[in-house]
Amino acid sequence: MSEEKKVIIRRLNAAKDLGKFMADYYYELDAASKSGKQKIAWCTSVGPAEILRGMGYLIYFPETHSAMLGSTRMATDLIPKANAMGYSPEICSYLTADIGAFLENVTPLANIFKGIESIPRPDVLVYNTNQCRDVQDWFNWYAKRFNVPVVGIETYRNVPEVTPVHITSISRQMENIVQPLEDVAGRKLDMDEFKNAVALSRECSNLWDKCLAAAAARPSPLTFFDGTTLMGPAVVGRGTQKAIDVYQLLLEELNERVAAGEGAIEDERYRLYWDGMPVWGRLSMHSKLFAGLQANVIASTYCSSWIFSALDAGNPFESMARAYTELFIVRSDAYKEKYIQDKLAFFQCDGIIYHDAKTCPNNTNCRYGMAQRLEKTTGIPSLTIHGDLNDLRLLSDEQTKTNVEAFIEQLEENGKAA
Repeated sequence: MSEEKKVIIRRLNAAKDLGKFMADYYYELDAASKSGKQKIAWCTSVGPAEILRGMGYLIYFPETHSAMLGSTRMATDLIPKANAMGYSPEICSYLTADIGAFLENVTPLANIFKGIESIPRPDVLVYNTNQCRDVQDWFNWYAKRFNVPVVGIETYRNVPEVTPVHITSISRQMENIVQPLEDVAGRKLDMDEFKNAVALSRECSNLWDKCLAAAAARPSPLTFFDGTTLMGPAVVGRGTQKAIDVYQLLLEELNERVAAGEGAIEDERYRLYWDGMPVWGRLSMHSKLFAGLQANVIASTYCSSWIFSALDAGNPFESMARAYTELFIVRSDAYKEKYIQDKLAFFQCDGIIYHDAKTCPNNTNCRYGMAQRLEKTTGIPSLTIHGDLNDLRLLSDEQTKTNVEAFIEQLEENGKAA
């Protein structure tokens, strides 16, 4: 009887440092929530975090919490709790899982971090609809539950080119939320702290960009699946020195791997690009599935969504408006196709995996012919996986496995192996 080959995925030592960063982040929030000594703002993942840091807020990101609900596979049981309140099963499963968890008074934070019993209580909620309009409903629901203010920024969508009109509109909206945030904070926006936060966010962004770019090496020292967890500090730590410190450690280790010719998986033969959200409850399964086929998913639009090269401390409001409007997710299909085309060339990819996430149309780009147009332009084949970011009832593991195996066989037949 033949033995099944063991899948080797090399873990990064820096992952422990990033794990400690996340633990310290949640313990600080928990202490502030219990003591009331420091104000807490809830913010969307690409919201105006730097303004909040300029007023001394600690910042909690519900989307990150919901991703944890997905990765711990708690989400699927919690989503129906929100559905029962009238939130459709068709809308964002981040929203429904998070509200479901709140209604059930459960959180993965309590299981992961000893002593933490609940999510931190907000003093104010701040959203930017650049991710999707669902965050507006999500945050407004919590504002009523906690009886606290909510302020928001309404962004543009389907943007072909970011123009001065876009920048002026978004930067003015950012300026307009300062006064209500100052009222809650009980202090004025400190422009020096604000500019420093913008400068630190830019440095964090640059380091994260370099970490992701390291995956262009052959073999790649990084996988997309590692990146989805390593990106934590880029999301929750923007505007802090601590995030910069851990990414310097990560970049150093990635560069060492590149110099040593050490790949994240053994015998990398196929290099793939992932478009769309990860399936949080299947990160490990998908990582092993691809690695077992000598395929490495090395780059993605998702992990690159926290690169903000336009940030400029000398012009904080307008540069934030540009950085948070240049996001892939709010751009036109023509822009997105050119963006992915450039990434395929830079990372020397052999194929694309599109994740058609049932409840996340804004982060799903394969429903209107983009996959076919890109294949015609680049000659690079693609596979669409049907599933969801959090709701595991919306995917079939067997179908995914069969389709991925067939796709890799197709690459083999086409002579795409490295």
